[in-house]
Amino acid sequence: MEPPPVTKHIVMLPFMAQGHLIPFIELAHKILNHNPTFTITIANTPLNINYLRSAIANHPSPPSQLHLKPLPFTSSDHHLPPNCENTDGLSLSQVIKLFHASAALETPFRRFISDVVSGEGIPPVCIISDIFMGWANRVAQSFGIVNYSFTTGGAYGTAAYCLIWMHLPHRNLANGGTHNEFPVPGFPESCRFTISQLHQYLQAADGEDEWSRFFQPQISFSLQSNGWLCNTVEEIETLGLEVLRNYIKLPVWCIGPLLPLKMLKNNLGPGIISPRSGKRPGIQPEECIEWLDSHPTRSVIYISFGSQNTISETQMMELAKGLEESKKPFIWVIRPPIGFDIKGDFRPEWLPSGFKDRIGKQGLVVHNWAPQLEILCHRSTGAFLSHCGWNSVMEGLSQGIPLIGWPLAAEQGYNAKMLMEDIGVCVVLAQGVHSRIAKEEVSRVINVVLDKSEGGKGEIMRRKAKELGELIRASIEIDKGSSYIMINDFLTSVLSGVK
Repeated sequence: MEPPPVTKHIVMLPFMAQGHLIPFIELAHKILNHNPTFTITIANTPLNINYLRSAIANHPSPPSQLHLKPLPFTSSDHHLPPNCENTDGLSLSQVIKLFHASAALETPFRRFISDVVSGEGIPPVCIISDIFMGWANRVAQSFGIVNYSFTTGGAYGTAAYCLIWMHLPHRNLANGGTHNEFPVPGFPESCRFTISQLHQYLQAADGEDEWSRFFQPQISFSLQSNGWLCNTVEEIETLGLEVLRNYIKLPVWCIGPLLPLKMLKNNLGPGIISPRSGKRPGIQPEECIEWLDSHPTRSVIYISFGSQNTISETQMMELAKGLEESKKPFIWVIRPPIGFDIKGDFRPEWLPSGFKDRIGKQGLVVHNWAPQLEILCHRSTGAFLSHCGWNSVMEGLSQGIPLIGWPLAAEQGYNAKMLMEDIGVCVVLAQGVHSRIAKEEVSRVINVVLDKSEGGKGEIMRRKAKELGELIRASIEIDKGSSYIMINDFLTSVLSGVK
């Protein structure tokens, strides 16, 4: 009688936000595509597990080896509203409570790992934990399990985010001084960051504040892991990867892009891509594609600030006026402004009087959610006005689309800086929810980026973005692409038990 096959069980622990949950699903799919003999369990809070279940069900062929494990969590125990288990629609004061509350998952997660060991007779081959769930390294060490940290961001943004939180280098600026620029340890001296690229809570951080008290320990724990996985492509982030590897002094595997395979096939053409989230769009993909079909190639600007961001009333009004003045066709994913329920009804007074009537066929205003992947894959889309969250950046660049940056939170300001200064595929329109913008600047930037004149800035950005898109798509080529080779190398490391 043959002995039973040894279970090759990977346990994943994402942070509680859509921008983290979705890349973990994509990573699980990628691992199982490379080696279907693994079993993967993603653990999280009950409502996030329901969300993941919906997202997995949307996959063209949901793998039977992918399982979900709810961990007990009661938001009211952490001074959060009922049924609040991710960052969707939370105010800043609530977001930091959720960050701290995530550490309460350690006890049920430890219990789950113990149950796996008891039930299967051996521990999981590894744990892959979000860098914001650094405490998972303690759990892994106590069971003698290898732990890998996964950053759902890019290398440059992740390196800047970690180094700035750990060192707070902007605190060295003279008090009351006018100097806005500062160096960051680990980055070249010539690579200066600015205060405006930091979110307001980081600008005010002193190491004792509630944000520092979360990020500094979690980053420190993640530095104790056996290696990092990074949602990027080796060829597009040379500087960022050099800085990150020098800083963490651990192996870094570039396993991006974590995008649906259909997006990465050449000559996709218009069509429906299975949605990555469990969210229902405010417009049907077919209707969106029909609208895009009626516009010339690379003529449309797509505006979206991500799954949980919005802008101020004043900024919204100026953006609307600038879009109208630009005369360029646009699709705008819009939500209530800062200070209002982001999931609530949209009021007409937040836009210029008669705006929707005047724009007519020029614009398509979509409330809450849009079929973003279909829009970005369409030949008519020529620019992406984005918050520069890394998932959106990779989605846009994979299609060779230049960006107009409006970073709002997290590492988005660093992403925009890298995309503009190092790669040349982005123009930054504004920074954050407090920056002042004028309709004239909105119109000017849109026209620059969409300009098709030979030798013009828009044409140069478009050419560079196209080159990056080709590199991103080439990275997944079987047996040859850098990301294909790296995911194989990572899985070989997992199976060999190399620490």
